[in-house]
Amino acid sequence: MSIKILTIKEDILSANEEKAKANRELMDKNHILMLNITSSPGAGKTSLIMQIIDRFKPNTRIAVIEGDVASSVDANKIGQQDIPVIQINTVGACRLDANMVRKALDNLTLEETDLVLIENVGNLICTAEFSIGEHKRVMLLSVPEGDDKPYKYPLMFTESDAVLINKIDVLPYFDFNVDNFSKAVKGLNPAASIFPVSAKTGEGMEPWFSWLEKSSTSSTI
Repeated sequence: MSIKILTIKEDILSANEEKAKANRELMDKNHILMLNITSSPGAGKTSLIMQIIDRFKPNTRIAVIEGDVASSVDANKIGQQDIPVIQINTVGACRLDANMVRKALDNLTLEETDLVLIENVGNLICTAEFSIGEHKRVMLLSVPEGDDKPYKYPLMFTESDAVLINKIDVLPYFDFNVDNFSKAVKGLNPAASIFPVSAKTGEGMEPWFSWLEKSSTSSTI
């Protein structure tokens, strides 16, 4: 008996796309911008989210969905900012999917929310394949990871609306060529916006914040 792995995968992705579409429609109905923030582990997703909260919290009602294989370490950090946060523990799954996200959304007060930030599981492969209904997919790559990642993980860069080169404060200590990296990304995805930033020091954040404001469906962001 033959096993058609490809067909099974297509069925799973097809079902996920339907649920992702429903999530997107729910966000549009409530005039909410939803970001899917992806990266490898340790690239700085939580630090970026904290920067967004600091910048927009005074005028924007923000909620965060945290995805991780286990623990609630990052959710606890964000919860200290008096922000609604939902933790999703995937118990081994390498990504969030649309169904997981919908369950989290059902536990938020959407009529009191302008911006939903989703910190996906740290992974450069699985997270690229599953839409969750986001308006924009944002990817972080940290300087210590190297500038060759677009060649190794092309789908992730192809599917991202914005690519942030994080930890530029340590550029002098690593062999990372920003120009070569940017050319590789643009070769895969000419429409991608690229932002060199440091989520630790705040360097380069203003252009990224401007991009986020322009992407918003709500006048409060």
